[in-house]
Amino acid sequence: AGGPVTSEHHLRVSRTARYYLLGEPGDAVREIWVVCHGYGQLASPFLQNFEGLDDGSRLVVAPEALSRFYLTEGAGSRPDARIGASWMTREDRLSEIEDQGQYLDAVHAELSARISNSRPVLHVLGFSQGVATAARWVARGGVRAASLVLWAGLLPPEIDLGAASLLRSLHLTLVVGTRDEFATAELVAGQEEALRAAAIPFELRRFEGGHRLDDDVLADVVRRAPTGVRSAS
Repeated sequence: AGGPVTSEHHLRVSRTARYYLLGEPGDAVREIWVVCHGYGQLASPFLQNFEGLDDGSRLVVAPEALSRFYLTEGAGSRPDARIGASWMTREDRLSEIEDQGQYLDAVHAELSARISNSRPVLHVLGFSQGVATAARWVARGGVRAASLVLWAGLLPPEIDLGAASLLRSLHLTLVVGTRDEFATAELVAGQEEALRAAAIPFELRRFEGGHRLDDDVLADVVRRAPTGVRSAS
């Protein structure tokens, strides 16, 4: 009786991921910035926002999300069709989150191996959809970051602020535009309240504008980034 029975299974496969670098790995590098782009973006153009930060001591790496798609429906037949990438959807999200964590761990390990004679400080920045990816990676605990910048986005809801000692051991910065239609004032206020309730220190930076990066604020956030990882309190 009844129809056919279906069941869900998972199979781990190897696939090729792409990332872009600004700067050259080497012993002059003192900081590594891992920057995670937003929904519908690609890593290479996103990385162009950080070109002013390349001073020889700073390596900026932009991993590209693993799911690419055409930004205009039905545009696949056009050679000039614009393409973007997404970190994840709600479908099979736990597997996606695990894959992202392993992916970013691998990127960091590869770069660290190419900078063998120094111990650069790690900083992590997420923009828009990339905020959740960046925060999950840091909270995963496989790396120790000195700072985490949440730009135009909020911490994912599954991160337990009550037990989030890793967020207390880094410099946490929230950046938002005054006219951001996604990271609205109401949502940001809720994030501030949750962080204060959990006694997690943070800095909030605002700028005039919408859902975008801002060159001046970005340069200042990077300039003021800590030079090491502090102990959890």
